Amino acid sequence: MKRYIIAGNWKMNMTKEDVVNFFNNIGELPDNITKIICPVFPLIPFVMEKSADQIQIGAQNVSEHDKGAFTGEVSASILKSIDVNYCIIGHSERRQYFNETDNLIKRKWMQLRSEIINPIICIGETLEERESGETFNVIKKQIVSIFEGVALEPGEDLMIAYEPVWAIGTGKTATPEMAQEVHAFIRKLLKDFYKEEANDIPILYGGSVKSSNIKDLLNQKDINGALVGGSSLDPIEFSKIINYAGELL
Repeated sequence: MKRYIIAGNWKMNMTKEDVVNFFNNIGELPDNITKIICPVFPLIPFVMEKSADQIQIGAQNVSEHDKGAFTGEVSASILKSIDVNYCIIGHSERRQYFNETDNLIKRKWMQLRSEIINPIICIGETLEERESGETFNVIKKQIVSIFEGVALEPGEDLMIAYEPVWAIGTGKTATPEMAQEVHAFIRKLLKDFYKEEANDIPILYGGSVKSSNIKDLLNQKDINGALVGGSSLDPIEFSKIINYAGELL
């Protein structure tokens, strides 16, 4: 049976008061899909408390170092100590604004792996790369750079999020068919490393996901869920997205 995951990336948004309002209005959610919210670091324990296990809580980033004099950074061991089970790495904004490379993202993955924290590894192309016909070359380079030489570990809940950078926060969305084409390509590349195990790796779509397009996206063969940005800040909209996903199972 196809697995569905809906993950919300709150980015640098939401105060404690906003979190209270969010969970007061989120309503009933289905149990048959994986639900994740990734808030800013200081709010993680508070969001866990308010979620009361209704939604799993992840982090938006992690350091490539295990400990030491790295002011402002947060290690995988610190995340594990507060029971974080998921973490986004390689988001396009980290790549764009903080110059994160595929090699760095791979090192962060290894830090998460050492603490048994499941990564949501982001990949995707910019508008310039898409318009110049480089989408598949960019995706292949990212996949190979991150996954080459790394065997899957038993029980590792690895996820990939394909985020066309040109569709993040712009209101533009790849058509379901466009998204499926890239997801199928990602799946094929993963099979080069992991054979049939690649069929069990969830590939999420992230690019202006909302309740009006989630069903069409999830009905595509190789789309297992969504990494939701702006729509995850609205409890009503986010609950619609989650419930639509639950209806497909």
